[in-house]
Amino acid sequence: MKLTKTILASTALTAVASMASAEAHMANEMTIVSWGGAYSNSQQQAYHNPYMEMTGVEIINDESSAEAVAKLRAMNEAGNVTWDVVDVVASDAIRLCDEGLAMEIDPDEMLADAPDGTSAEDDFGDLLVSDCFIPQIVYSTTFGYRTDMVGDTPPTSVCAVFDTETYPGKRALEKRPINNMEWALLCDGVAKEDVYDVLETEEGQQQALDKLDTIKDDVIWWSAGADTPQLLADGEIVMGSTYNGRLFSLIEEQDQPVGMLWDAQVFDLDGWIIPAGLSDERKARALDYIKFATDTQRLADQAKYISYGPARKSSAPLVGKHAELGIEMAPHMPTDPENAKNTFLYNYEFWADYRDDIDAKFQAWLAQ
Repeated sequence: MKLTKTILASTALTAVASMASAEAHMANEMTIVSWGGAYSNSQQQAYHNPYMEMTGVEIINDESSAEAVAKLRAMNEAGNVTWDVVDVVASDAIRLCDEGLAMEIDPDEMLADAPDGTSAEDDFGDLLVSDCFIPQIVYSTTFGYRTDMVGDTPPTSVCAVFDTETYPGKRALEKRPINNMEWALLCDGVAKEDVYDVLETEEGQQQALDKLDTIKDDVIWWSAGADTPQLLADGEIVMGSTYNGRLFSLIEEQDQPVGMLWDAQVFDLDGWIIPAGLSDERKARALDYIKFATDTQRLADQAKYISYGPARKSSAPLVGKHAELGIEMAPHMPTDPENAKNTFLYNYEFWADYRDDIDAKFQAWLAQ
């Protein structure tokens, strides 16, 4: 018995020493890349601040997620990766993983179980769309419109963006083909289930661009997530696409005269990747942060600050009220049944395969 106790005590001490050694060999600062605005603020409140308080590590925020693929390619080429954890959309995670620019994650080894013991892999389920991707949120790209600029007939269809007669004025669209091409085809009569079959053809791509041509002169093109909310707040556009969380902030927190159009909202996933090529110390810190920031409670906590649905099944029942406004957050989620009556499901693999080619064609069209 004494021998057994001695062995157990020795094992426990070894484990403690090992944990202390691992902690000592983690980097004491990290650069986390995200999208800025209300979204980065929600991460700051739910993840960064408690992690910094718990560990003493310094987190440096970078808002370059829109350029993540190009910048990680360049960093890798130069052999100088300066980012530690990067927030990307799912299709970009697939591309980065396929190119060897993101490290693979074993969810059951590297991520926290749910409180009831459900494995991370089962808890995230089908949202684990890449071996390198750790999902955080389900969000949507949709349209906001100025309630004081649409008369007595507020828009109910996404195709209002193409109706300049009923809704004159400028509209804002993101300066990339994703979502715009899908909406253009939907509003040119293509059935929802046929959109990606059409879009993979040269003729279908041209059809989408021809439809976008009908409003090209009325579009302000945006690149940063903060652009459309600011244009709406300033009354410079009648409507514009952006992320539903940005519109929530504009409507509920800033009390702007803006409405949200949920029709044909495009569901998407956003989450973390860890760049390949980090030193052991930086990789250890990144993995430690990821395990903390994607546990059940942390993902539920983010929903206190922004209207994005948490990616873990176990987090959903914990979503409560907004931390400052005190309003129930569930009805503001894109996944709420009332809001999700007519959604468009984004095809991650299509855009991972076709993004570079269609991007080039889209940018050439913009320059015409």
